[in-house]
Amino acid sequence: MRELVFALEYEPGCNRVADVLADHPDARVRSLSLHATAQQLWRVDHATGTPGTLDAIEDAFLTTDYYADCLATEDCGATQTTRVLDREDDTLVLYSDWERTPTCASVPHIARDHLGDGVLFETRHEGRHYTWRLIHSGEGEVAAFFDALEAAVGDCAQLEMLRTADTTTSAEGVDETQRDLSPEQEAALRAAVEHGYYESPREVDVGELAEHLDVPRSTLTYRLRRAEEHLAKQHVAGERVPEESPATR
Repeated sequence: MRELVFALEYEPGCNRVADVLADHPDARVRSLSLHATAQQLWRVDHATGTPGTLDAIEDAFLTTDYYADCLATEDCGATQTTRVLDREDDTLVLYSDWERTPTCASVPHIARDHLGDGVLFETRHEGRHYTWRLIHSGEGEVAAFFDALEAAVGDCAQLEMLRTADTTTSAEGVDETQRDLSPEQEAALRAAVEHGYYESPREVDVGELAEHLDVPRSTLTYRLRRAEEHLAKQHVAGERVPEESPATR
């Protein structure tokens, strides 16, 4: 089995959900389930945020001109249905069903075309940064998949490769503390330390650091947050001590 992890960094105005999340940086949307056939896609997403943020996310899913996962830049004529499955003060669960047309494109359908059937998908959407994790058989043409994906997104998003590796672990069973930082995350963390981002007071803010690295501010923020999350989980995992067995008490 092979694991592919990459991110799409959407330009303003290209993806309404990304625009809403960019306006609410503390919000997150992650997939609970995602399946695709040759002509259809259905998924369940879990969003977190303030009540006002969830209102905006719900509106983006329910009233957008075309399905949020479609990579077309205009209405492609697809039939879509989105329903609210659950809503609380800080969480929102949405079900979406999308029947595509010949002019539609999406990450799952491009993956099916080039990586074959049986691909598992996991997504996480923060700001304009939309991260995809794919588990596939290892067969198919990975290079052709990324070429087709880049052609589909065009100028609407930048594609960033985060990780590719062999794996024998299911999408839900991967221990985050065992994953290495991507080269981009490591470079961002190293630059942040070298330029005094973590000093008190800070010698540089995230905007200045992003300008120095020549990356969008939202991209740098995402890379630092994911790197910090990784290191924090590693630290906590390292402090865990197995409970004593009854025989040793």
